[in-house]
Amino acid sequence: MAGASVKVAVRVRPFNSREMSRESKCIIQMSGSTTTILNPKQPKETPKSFSFDYSYWSHTTPADINYASQKQVYRDIGEEMLQHAFEGYNVCIFAYGQTGAGKSYTMMGKQEKDQQGIIPQLCEDLFSRINDTTNDNMSYSVEVSYMEIYCERVRDLLNPKNKGNLRVREHPLMGPYVEDLSKLAVTSYNDIQDLMDSGNKARTVAATNMNETSSRSHAVFNIIFTQKRHDAETDITTEKVSKISLVDLAGSERADSTGAKGTRLKEGANINKSLTTLGKVISALAEMDSGPNKNKKKKKTDFIPYRDSVLTWLLRENLGGNSRTAMVAALSPADINYDETLSTLRYADRAKQIRCNAVINEDPNNKLIRELKDEVARLRDLLYAQGLGDIIDMTNAIAGISPSSSLSALSSRAASVASLHERIMFAPGSEEAIERLKETEKIIAELNETWEEKLRRTEAIRMEREALLAEMGVAMREDGGTLGVFSPKKTPHLVNLNEDPLMSECLLYYIKDGITRVGREDAEKRQDIVLSGHFIKEEHCLFRSDTKSGGEVIVTLEPCEGADTYVNGKKVTEPSILRSGNRIIMGKSHVFRFNHPEQARQERERTPCAETPAEPVDWAFAQRELLEKQGIDMKQEMEQRLQELEDQYRREREEANYLLEQQRLDYESKLEALQKQMDSRYYPEANEEEEEPEDEVQWTEREFELALWAFRKWKWYQFTSLRDLLWGNAIFLKEANAISVELKKKVQFQFVLLTDTLYSPLPPDLLPPDAAKDREKRPFPRTIVAVEVQDQKNGATHYWTLEKLRQRLDLMREMYDRAAEVPSSVIEDCDNVVTGGDPFYDRFPWFRLVGRAFVYLSNLLYPVPLVHRVAIVSEKGEVKGFLRVAVQAISADEEAPDYGSGVRQSGTAKISFDDQHFEKFQSESCPAVGMSRSGTSQEELRIVEGQGQVSDVGPSADEVNNNTCAVTPEDLLDSPEKPSQDGPLEVALDHLKLGSIFTFRVTVLQASSISAEYADIFCQFNFIHRHDEAFSTEPLKNTGRGPPLGFYHVQNIAVEVTKSFIEYIKSQPIVFEVFGHYQQHPFPPLCKDVLSPLRPSRRHFPRVMPLSKPVPATKLSTMTRPSAGPCQCKYDLMVFFEICELEANGDYIPAVVDHRGGMPCHGTFLLHQGIQRRISVTLVHETGSLIRWKEVRELVVGRIRNTPEADESLIDPNILSLNILSSGYIHPSQDDRISLGNDTRTFYQFEAAWDSSMHNSLLLNRVTPYREKIYITLSAYIEMENCTQPAVITKDFCMVFYSRDAKLPASRSIRNLFGSGSLRASESNRVTGVYELSLCRVADAGSPGMQRRRRRVLDTSVAYVRGEENLAGWRPRSDSLILDHQWELEKLSLLQEVEKTRHYLLLREKLETTHRLGMETLSPCSSEDSESRSTSCISSPLSADGAPESRTSPPETPSERQKELAVKCLRLLTHTFNREYSHSHVCISASESKLSEMSVTLMRDPSMPALGVTTLTPSSTCPSLVEGCYNAMEVRPPQVSSRAESPDLEPVIEGEQKKSPARRSEEEKEPQRLLVPDIQEIRVSPIVSKKGYLHFLEPHTNGWVKRFVVVRRPYVYIYNSDKDAVERAILNLSKAQVEYSEDQQAMLKTPNTFAVCTEHRGILLQASSDKDMHDWLYAFNPLLAGSIRSKLSRRRTAQMRI
Repeated sequence: MAGASVKVAVRVRPFNSREMSRESKCIIQMSGSTTTILNPKQPKETPKSFSFDYSYWSHTTPADINYASQKQVYRDIGEEMLQHAFEGYNVCIFAYGQTGAGKSYTMMGKQEKDQQGIIPQLCEDLFSRINDTTNDNMSYSVEVSYMEIYCERVRDLLNPKNKGNLRVREHPLMGPYVEDLSKLAVTSYNDIQDLMDSGNKARTVAATNMNETSSRSHAVFNIIFTQKRHDAETDITTEKVSKISLVDLAGSERADSTGAKGTRLKEGANINKSLTTLGKVISALAEMDSGPNKNKKKKKTDFIPYRDSVLTWLLRENLGGNSRTAMVAALSPADINYDETLSTLRYADRAKQIRCNAVINEDPNNKLIRELKDEVARLRDLLYAQGLGDIIDMTNAIAGISPSSSLSALSSRAASVASLHERIMFAPGSEEAIERLKETEKIIAELNETWEEKLRRTEAIRMEREALLAEMGVAMREDGGTLGVFSPKKTPHLVNLNEDPLMSECLLYYIKDGITRVGREDAEKRQDIVLSGHFIKEEHCLFRSDTKSGGEVIVTLEPCEGADTYVNGKKVTEPSILRSGNRIIMGKSHVFRFNHPEQARQERERTPCAETPAEPVDWAFAQRELLEKQGIDMKQEMEQRLQELEDQYRREREEANYLLEQQRLDYESKLEALQKQMDSRYYPEANEEEEEPEDEVQWTEREFELALWAFRKWKWYQFTSLRDLLWGNAIFLKEANAISVELKKKVQFQFVLLTDTLYSPLPPDLLPPDAAKDREKRPFPRTIVAVEVQDQKNGATHYWTLEKLRQRLDLMREMYDRAAEVPSSVIEDCDNVVTGGDPFYDRFPWFRLVGRAFVYLSNLLYPVPLVHRVAIVSEKGEVKGFLRVAVQAISADEEAPDYGSGVRQSGTAKISFDDQHFEKFQSESCPAVGMSRSGTSQEELRIVEGQGQVSDVGPSADEVNNNTCAVTPEDLLDSPEKPSQDGPLEVALDHLKLGSIFTFRVTVLQASSISAEYADIFCQFNFIHRHDEAFSTEPLKNTGRGPPLGFYHVQNIAVEVTKSFIEYIKSQPIVFEVFGHYQQHPFPPLCKDVLSPLRPSRRHFPRVMPLSKPVPATKLSTMTRPSAGPCQCKYDLMVFFEICELEANGDYIPAVVDHRGGMPCHGTFLLHQGIQRRISVTLVHETGSLIRWKEVRELVVGRIRNTPEADESLIDPNILSLNILSSGYIHPSQDDRISLGNDTRTFYQFEAAWDSSMHNSLLLNRVTPYREKIYITLSAYIEMENCTQPAVITKDFCMVFYSRDAKLPASRSIRNLFGSGSLRASESNRVTGVYELSLCRVADAGSPGMQRRRRRVLDTSVAYVRGEENLAGWRPRSDSLILDHQWELEKLSLLQEVEKTRHYLLLREKLETTHRLGMETLSPCSSEDSESRSTSCISSPLSADGAPESRTSPPETPSERQKELAVKCLRLLTHTFNREYSHSHVCISASESKLSEMSVTLMRDPSMPALGVTTLTPSSTCPSLVEGCYNAMEVRPPQVSSRAESPDLEPVIEGEQKKSPARRSEEEKEPQRLLVPDIQEIRVSPIVSKKGYLHFLEPHTNGWVKRFVVVRRPYVYIYNSDKDAVERAILNLSKAQVEYSEDQQAMLKTPNTFAVCTEHRGILLQASSDKDMHDWLYAFNPLLAGSIRSKLSRRRTAQMRI
């Protein structure tokens, strides 16, 4: 019955009152076990029949013979299930049916007699059978639990405390169970009856339309029945546990039939859900157990949904599991319930097909014992049946013979056994049966063995094992773990000794009685102790253990022949008796100690007071003993070996050094040979020129003067050497910073340029050793490269020479190497040392220099007192504050007035001026021209090598830089006019007679505007040539607030008047030095100095877009660029760049350009991704004979990136050479035709195809992300006629890629389309670039410039040093430092000129008030005192050629000039004073004034630069510096090449040309030389001087054209309108001449006009008003505008007087 099916019974009940009231008819018929149902709706339909295990007819009364009572139902189902429970199976009975079908009646019944259901009867019968049991070995226990499943929630019906819902959980072995379900033990039926009554009362019932007492929940009554059987034979207790589950299901129903609403409807839904799930489970189980699926493997689709409902989950074992299950289906006989009844019958029919695999619930061991006992009994019965019962008894007797039995008994047993074998031979199958019987009984005995017996047997085995291990020397813990190894107490043995103490005495080898052999594993005889190693023989030795008569054990070692065996360091060759503690060495590596426990014990007993040896007997002891016995001195051997190794290392090192030196010399010789080969290849003419003597060239006097001027100018150039020093020492500076960062020193090193000027004199320790000798020959101050050391910890700044840096760097390296050995605390102590002990720090003074100020003494020439307010200027050119000083002449016997207690009065100091000493000082400062060290002519300092003239003619940039200083007093003193001026001067200096004592007073009054970071302020002053003497004031506390600091220090100075003293007060100042105690640390952190250069902010132009180097050509062969010599000519190029895209009609249309940003020459191309493109380039320039384009050699595109800056040091793999489609000269478009006079501009255009996908760059092959831009660099290599190599035009493009079909907004890029109706969109879709083309002659290879450029100094700033990664991008300053230093020097020069001018004006004002009638004396003196006056100082009456100046008008009266100066003093300070405009009409050009005055200057002293006019604007002062191109320098004397630039000098030049007609004809006949082209892109100035509309006069007509003009010096950009985004033309103001003439306006009858003349044309411009015209003139030429205003103002003043 292990695989029995579910028992299924159906039972039909009588009609209930509801059905009788509705006169229902019975549709159920039963016959035996068959049940038939009729369809009342279709009576003719064949009835449906179902066959079940039982069909109970309970529709009628008990009087009916076919009536099935409660007793009959129990007898058929209940008794069978109870019997299964006693057998040990799980049992389940559940009732199923619709509401009111009689389920609860069948399961529970009523309390009346014979009305009890299955559950009460089964419980009563259970206890009756228990009570009837008479077997004393049986015991029973019963536990019950009662629960209900209501709305999918489980409730405990027996425990009133468990009111909440219980959780259903699943155990891997027990299966599903209800957590915390109470199980109550019962001992009688009454206990069960009471519990059932209390549980039934707690059940959830409610009235429905179909049943007044309808069960609204599933009730599960569980009985856990346990049977225990005690086997007296084996003394084993077996146990069987049966689980009886009695289930009363809730009624299945239909909502319309029961009339359920609200809670009843919800209950019905949950009931139907659980019953539906139960139906699915039964159907799935039935399908699995049906015939076709029985033999098939289980599929994944055969899923039983047990867990869909709590009911099926809990009944999982009862449905198709380990259970005997019976199902009672309750039916309603009424026709009104036909559908429900038919459903129930089908339900029961499917359940009938379920098979359950029930097993008896007992312990596996008990089951096995029971089965084995049954088999033993069966085997015994088999043997007895064959007459072999006595064999069993005999076998048991043989097995039980004791070892002490006598021989007779054994012999009798043997005889019986022999007869037994004879009997077995004749009994078929008996031998196998006996073996089976023995095996079975043995298994039973093992199973019957108790746990205590197993423990006792295990303990006995453990004790035996421990005893054996203890004898072997291995001890065991009590818990069975190994404790360690200890020596046996009796057995002699060997223990190993190892070099590692932890490995010593870990191996024990026992010496057994007799012979113990030692050898290798591969020996012929088996070795007891197996060793390995090179010096171990197959049979090495043997130990012989003999026992003497007294019981003493003697162990003898017998070595084998040829075996190395040592005992106590001595080699043994004969048998040797061993004593306990002997050291035995076998071979070379096996060391043992022999231990004899008994022998050692006896020795201890004989000598109980024996001391422990001082040295332990270990491996080292044994080895040392071996060496001593063998006569080997280990120490001597080691020293000898070490000496041999040292000698070998020394020989190898010498050989390596020798080979390295030979290799170095070999490489140097190869490099020299290659260098000579390269020099001979590229500069072959140098050697030829050295061999051929040059013919002496005859120079004219003017050429000689110009050559002398150029020689003096260029002789002291040192910027190439400065750059070489910066490049060559950058690696040392970087290493010093890296070590400083790693050692956590708060010190930063950076290059700095220091120039010996008045404001920044070089200290003696920074001057080179030969500085004194060099200064005697040097006319200009020296500039040196130093190292600025910023001590951020102490707030001090030091300056080191490069030599001192290298010396300190050696000490830094030593400190760095010792840093790992020195503890951190010592390093911290070193940080506190600021003296010479630490190479990073220097001693710093308590007071630091705030700045210097200069007070001129010209007022002492006229005994008038002056109070000066002079600026305190730092070494960097920054104004740190102001100082008020009074200087006055006093009589020798005049006593100092009493100033009160707050004034410090010093005595009279006597100072002597030695003429020789002063002349020496003068010659040291400026030996050539007697210039002072004030730096008034520091042209050499403000010129960077390679910079200079901007145009072919006119003054160079150096001269323009120095236009702030006109003629210095020294020049005037040394000029030819000086003797004529000495007469009136000596008359005026009556109080300064040679040899007399002259006394003057210097009063230091106040210091103001000094920063509060300087705490204590004091001032000291002295004369320039007396550095060792100084007058000092007392220190004052400075808070930075409140009134100025009052020094009020009075110093009287008495001087014997000498010629040198008079010269000094004419031109030299007193130097005031202000010192203060610095309190703050102004240094920025490391690596910030790169971001904040020293250039002033007003001159630091923003980097809008970088000017990239050309992209390398791919097709052109690499050509060595010849060195450029003198510049032949320069042209301004305007280049239009367009990117055209292929449209749908097949035309290439320029892509849209976004011109937002407002800067010229900039724009962003808006391109479509995946469209064919072409690049069009148009060159626009003035027509010239030397500039002729031949062909475009190559157009390359590369450096694709998404940042404006490109890393030009990397090799670009994405360079693409474009295919040139067309090139040639074209006619300009309508918008580009701007008639600037006669428009003869040349337009050259070329076009190339550009496939951006060929670059294989992701940036070009995708749509550009938002806020990102793509940058590329384009370079065009264009071949020109008469040029040695192609010219290169390079431009950086900015572009954005959109999708192919994107519609670009017109307003974004063509913002000017609607502003001007005539402007076409295509003409604005381009980017403009402004370039300067220089055509230079090929330089002579042997010239000094070429020799200087041959110096190949590597830039070491890119070399890696250790720790460089810690500098976070810091780099040493390089070329930019030289440029920044020029700005500092220019600022210092301007400040000095301002101080001189301020002193002159102050003195003049003082003299006007005190000496109204003495102006005749002032004029010549002032011409010597002032260096910067231009309006009041009359130019020399001699012109350049020595003839009287033709256009000079008589000067006005002095009184009028004084008034004009007094009125216009402030205005004149804003301009440069270069000359007085005394003409009757204003028609003076800038170039005229510059060149005419320069000619005068050159006649006076060729070493002096000329006077310029545009010094106030940085772009005109030094345009080369602004534009950043400094290799286009042109060393040419200022000559004139066209009338437009200098009409005044044209007669002079013609005269010169007439003097040398032969030379002129030679120049004309000279063949045209090859030129070197150089094209540099001009960076657009961000400063807009003025913008607006101007009217241009059209040529050959009287019409004016209105155009939009923007002035960004030095260029003027011309547009069609203010909406035009593309530049149409440019004018270079540095090459142009601005002219203004009132006569010209009167003649043309056009007011507010002025002219701009270039080399190629003249342009007449008209402004809208007079004020607007003057504003334009000021934007074009500030000096010309200022002079015009001054002239008009003077004229207006004269008219007012009239």
